[in-house]
Amino acid sequence: MAGMGAEPAVVPRWEWRTFGDDAAAGEGLDGLSLAPAKESEELYLVSVAGEDTVKVRAALMDVKDLEEVDRDGLERWRPVMKASFPLAAEEIRAVWAALGMPAPALARDAYDLDQLVRELVEPSDGMAAVHVGKRRRQGQIRGCRVEVTDVRADGQSTRTFAVESEDPEAVLSILREAGLEGRPNVSYPRWLRGPAGLGIRYGTIDIGTNSVKLYVGEHERDGAWRDVLDRSDVTRLGEGLADSGELQPAPSERTLAAVAAMADEARRAGAAGIAAVGTAGLRMAGNRQWFVDAARERAGVDVEVISGEEESRLSYLGVTSALGTADGSIVVFETGGGSSQFTFGHGGDVTERFSVDVGAVRIAERHGLDDAVSRATVEQALDDAASGLERIHGRTPPDTMIGIGGALTNLAAVKLGLAEYDADAVRGTALDLVEIDRQIELYRTRSAEERRSITGLQAGRETVILAGACIVRAAMTGLGRDSLAVSDRGLRHGLMVERFGAGNG
Repeated sequence: MAGMGAEPAVVPRWEWRTFGDDAAAGEGLDGLSLAPAKESEELYLVSVAGEDTVKVRAALMDVKDLEEVDRDGLERWRPVMKASFPLAAEEIRAVWAALGMPAPALARDAYDLDQLVRELVEPSDGMAAVHVGKRRRQGQIRGCRVEVTDVRADGQSTRTFAVESEDPEAVLSILREAGLEGRPNVSYPRWLRGPAGLGIRYGTIDIGTNSVKLYVGEHERDGAWRDVLDRSDVTRLGEGLADSGELQPAPSERTLAAVAAMADEARRAGAAGIAAVGTAGLRMAGNRQWFVDAARERAGVDVEVISGEEESRLSYLGVTSALGTADGSIVVFETGGGSSQFTFGHGGDVTERFSVDVGAVRIAERHGLDDAVSRATVEQALDDAASGLERIHGRTPPDTMIGIGGALTNLAAVKLGLAEYDADAVRGTALDLVEIDRQIELYRTRSAEERRSITGLQAGRETVILAGACIVRAAMTGLGRDSLAVSDRGLRHGLMVERFGAGNG
């Protein structure tokens, strides 16, 4: 594409961009001053195959070539065309090459914009024209151009934050300062495939203390996510972590193998990009950087170790994007292997979020709950969980309590007696204290080996399910609720919505 158009030689620039409601995190960078906002209306041409940027701005066909992606995920872009309409046949063939599409059959010597869209783009499978409105503010900081833009695309709205420079190290330094290093670099062509309804798939991986979860979704034209893959493997990454403060070799190897297999599975399913996050286990581990480096080498994914508050926020987003907004107060609760997250809100608005170090692996190891135990031991575990959840005590009971995560979905599956997991059946299942107490007794009186025969219990959960049930009970009583609803949506789904475009699937 180097010969396209008549533009003089330009120095290519390295760029990094992210989309999402918190994408302007770098706006508060010291020394950054943004100019007043400028508004524009642009028309992007996108395809299932192309990675180059093809858009019409100020009545010109504007094409940028993606020359290179470096090991840090930065993209180097070179402007290669600015052509006025009508476009000649040679220019149209060059545009289609930039879109990664076969050259179209041309019935005219030249096409104006309306003819181009109506006669060539709209009839083509795998292509779309997307109207994009931008309200953009730009500034300079240490030789980098920084951009914060509110974007509207075919009814969807979001925000994008971008940094670009001829010097890739300068871009990385800005990302580090803004706390955005490690997030996926998502270009306009990739993000716009969602609003364009081109069926683009993405994957997310949630690396928890007890399990690794994979989600692959397909972004449909109405903004919803259609489930393609949604599963988990119990790897117990946090095994031995509480005593040593470091990840142990055997559980690390199990988890890395699961992450690599899931990344391969996502790519085979057609995922155009994969975002991966680590939660409590990696937060606590003194050797977490070793794990992050190993995951990059073995699985080809960059694992971002997120805070407990970020974990809560993304989980809340995953739940509410599926349920829509509801009247009254909501708390979304998740207990994992190493921590529990609480996010309070009204409808889609988060009012408070936090994480506490109360997790099923910790409680199980502390009280020996991986085997049959006495009722007195269970009472001690319940008291321990309640003490760790002290921050939720004394609040006005929420109108709605929603439980997410492996412990909750397993409790629901056991209640329903599901020999095979059925997400549709689990979603919305009500669990009350009577049912929780029944299952606590069920697990208390059985060894881990005996628990494996319980219908609905996922393999690998037998050692931590009793601890998980105790934490769920303590959370419900701590918030003054005698029941909650189970959702199979969670962190990985919220991560999908935020990193790869708005949706409510």
